[in-house]
Amino acid sequence: MHLATLDWVLILSFFAIFLFIGLVVARKAGKNTQEFFLSGRNMPWWLLGISMVATTFAADTPGLVTELVRKNGVSGNWVWWAMLLTGMLTVFFYAKLWRKSGVLTDLEFYELRYSGKAAKFLRGFRALYLGVVFNIITMAGVCLAGAKIANILLGISQEEALLYSSIIVVIYSSLGGLKGVLITDLIQFIIAMVGSIWATVYILNLPEIGGLSNLLENQQVATKLNILPDFSNTEMLITLFIIPLAVQWWSTWYPGAEPGGGGYIAQRMLAAKNEKHATWATLFFNFAHYAVRPWPWILVGLASIVMFPNLESIATAFPNLNAEMQGHDVAYVAMMTYLPAGLIGLVLVSLIAAFMSTISTQLNWGSSYIVNDFYGRFVNPSASEKQKVLVGRISTVVLMTSAALFSFYLQSAKDVFDLLLQIGAGTGLLFILRWFWSRVNPYSEIAAMSISFIIAIFFFVNEKMDSPLFELASHWQLTIGVIITTIGWVLVTLITKPTDKDTLESFESLVFGEKSKFYNFNYKILAFLLGVIGTYSVLFATGYFIYSKFVTATLLSILAAICCFVLVRIWKRIN
Repeated sequence: MHLATLDWVLILSFFAIFLFIGLVVARKAGKNTQEFFLSGRNMPWWLLGISMVATTFAADTPGLVTELVRKNGVSGNWVWWAMLLTGMLTVFFYAKLWRKSGVLTDLEFYELRYSGKAAKFLRGFRALYLGVVFNIITMAGVCLAGAKIANILLGISQEEALLYSSIIVVIYSSLGGLKGVLITDLIQFIIAMVGSIWATVYILNLPEIGGLSNLLENQQVATKLNILPDFSNTEMLITLFIIPLAVQWWSTWYPGAEPGGGGYIAQRMLAAKNEKHATWATLFFNFAHYAVRPWPWILVGLASIVMFPNLESIATAFPNLNAEMQGHDVAYVAMMTYLPAGLIGLVLVSLIAAFMSTISTQLNWGSSYIVNDFYGRFVNPSASEKQKVLVGRISTVVLMTSAALFSFYLQSAKDVFDLLLQIGAGTGLLFILRWFWSRVNPYSEIAAMSISFIIAIFFFVNEKMDSPLFELASHWQLTIGVIITTIGWVLVTLITKPTDKDTLESFESLVFGEKSKFYNFNYKILAFLLGVIGTYSVLFATGYFIYSKFVTATLLSILAAICCFVLVRIWKRIN
């Protein structure tokens, strides 16, 4: 499609602002690794919370939601809505512990919690496993989404799109460190939310849609509106509801929803001023991510069913889109082509912002592992702070290049989502229990990672074969992975020796203090339930207001208010 001069002015201005921010904070960020990776541990909760939300609004996120809605209706979103339980668990049980640990990266945890050569090996191995392998897969999915956006809205190839975007994001990420990322995340989040809401309102009023009421009454859309899956459809109930809520949320490790906290969420908590700010940041993130943001994407996904009822209609409308890049996830971007000059520029800026926010976070987080937990720990322990920052900046270039190249082997946002879930299948319970169950040791984690990764690669390769050995739905693959991996690491835990007593006592003294590790557990469990119920109530109330079901929406709003009131009353108890 053709962009007007105003659209290009908006896009170029956006790039200029972000490069300027990177240059402004570069000098301070380059002082040492504390500044580069944790911004001096002095960040307020609201900025960290917004940064978490901005990071999870990746370029592939609207496409993923659209794909879920088109295939399974609104209830299809339970595959990620279920992860709210994981997030709330982090808020009330782990945020304070992470901040009290005082580590630079969450991988330093291993040499606090465990002892011996196995602990050292685990730290170095996880640095490469998460910081490089897992990180590249995550960024590759975002790169694929960015390339699809560029192909449809700008008419440029995947190679061109990734070349231009990689250069820009690497420059400001490597210059500004985490502080640069946090500041740009704030701007990106504002632009992204304004763009997505404005675009949704405009699309709903297109003549082909005819407004919200007409959309909801459309015969093709009406069957997709249920927030809860059809309980009479056993297969859909198991796939979309039972497995996510009964198995997935506690058993899988997924970026942004790690059981027990971890990854870039832990990085934000570690950068907080204190434990209180770490807790508030994580609570804000989970509420905004699950309750505030999804409905504009859902509505565009429903509208896309009217405009592009099947994949053939998308292929016909965009004949230059490569066959490998076609899928239901591109319907979101396809809907953006109906926007007028100025608004399409703003929306494109918001999608670019989403892309850059996620990639910059992943680059900074991944390079922190490479520098602090591999290079500085094993390769060159005597390296100066300047040398470590330089290695961190070089790492961002290597990671970005690798992710861009790997994106050519992927097809859709759902493919990446399923692959990442499968790789982390069965490891989640370990990350939840390792803070409280003294038997967990380095061999437990090594076993969990190894088993889950081998199973994930086996299923992934099988699906890519011209003649697969077998066909198995992704939710059953996930369940099999969880069962085998969980049994495997639990058995390894029971037959190997626990961490030595001195190391364990030192760790517990650091993170729990003089109180019992189970202190106020009853209040924390209550707060967890209130947080989950309250957030879901706001999410569903918003949906029912949109559906004009005002009685249900009002009752859910009252329930959310009650949860908030009780949570405020017990806040001091849980902290």
